[in-house]
Amino acid sequence: MRHIVWDWNGTLFHDIDAVVGATNAVFEPYGLGSYDVDGFRAVYTRPIWAAYERMLGRSLLDGEWERLDIGFHDNYHRLMLECGLAADALSALEAWRAAQGRQSLLSMWAHERLVPKVAEFGIDHYFTRVDGLRSASGGHKAESMVEHIATLGVDPADVLVIGDSVDDAHAAQHVGARAVLYTGGMTSRTDLAAFGVPVVDTLANALDHA
Repeated sequence: MRHIVWDWNGTLFHDIDAVVGATNAVFEPYGLGSYDVDGFRAVYTRPIWAAYERMLGRSLLDGEWERLDIGFHDNYHRLMLECGLAADALSALEAWRAAQGRQSLLSMWAHERLVPKVAEFGIDHYFTRVDGLRSASGGHKAESMVEHIATLGVDPADVLVIGDSVDDAHAAQHVGARAVLYTGGMTSRTDLAAFGVPVVDTLANALDHA
């Protein structure tokens, strides 16, 4: 592997506490008990509205998804200010640079929020490119990965994608790259392992596959 494409939320950026806290905040009016990290991972699924229906035990009502989504993001953007990089994020970035490897960052978080946040942590110089989501529509990470790889001009066969969700593995598979999934995010180890790619508990272990 010559090039690593890192994911941000739940991978380099350890924001699971903000995700769980924001989820608990929006569901508090429903009288549900609050989730801890393991409890949240047990009910989490994609698309996220399906996880919300799982939590509520019923279908969402008209307009309910939109209200919950806005509330979640309002709380997340407040709580994420307390979050930092994953424990070994800096050492992993430095180790790969020392090995003469190239690295970039691709996230489905808003581009205009992502770029300053990466710079705030002082790690932007590690990446040849940083791409976040530039449209409101979202879409699948696979589509963004195609554009990211093409802009970089790298051979997908030389790329390892490191992320915390099955979406990251799908995106890697879509372009012909390899993937390693990291257990620091929202998805349970069981669900990650079901995809059939290596699953690791540290970013240092992810580098072993590069």
